[in-house]
Amino acid sequence: MSILHMSLGAAEPETAARIIAEVLRGPALSFPPCPGAWIAFADTDDGTAIEVYPNTTRVEAGAETIAFTTGAAETGPALAHVAVATGRPAEEVVEIGTRAGWLTRICNRGPFECVELWVENRVLIEVLDPAMQRDYRAGMTAENWRAMFDL
Repeated sequence: MSILHMSLGAAEPETAARIIAEVLRGPALSFPPCPGAWIAFADTDDGTAIEVYPNTTRVEAGAETIAFTTGAAETGPALAHVAVATGRPAEEVVEIGTRAGWLTRICNRGPFECVELWVENRVLIEVLDPAMQRDYRAGMTAENWRAMFDL
């Protein structure tokens, strides 16, 4: 299994998508299926992407397919987060996030490190550079998880 894309809400979807696209080394484009939304693609151009919707958008099951509706703006911390891989060094990711005014820092998760990139200081994207990806893949296994937590 691989996560191919995910979505998140932002007060400024275009700006957020452009910054995320910079981290992923790909383009940011408008996302016409959802008014006001943008999408950030990875440089691999293999479908890996993050959709950024206005934070008033809700994704619902429509009569035959997905439907976008409008609700109250999400302003507090988000429940969901995602980890993504990038070819950029961690220091460049930190610089990009800091330049955007977002909390961005390198953190140790135990079996791996990641860059916490807090989109609009609300939604967490864990960004892993190539060395972090190697540690993640080596450390984040079901066997290691059982051992870490004595399961």
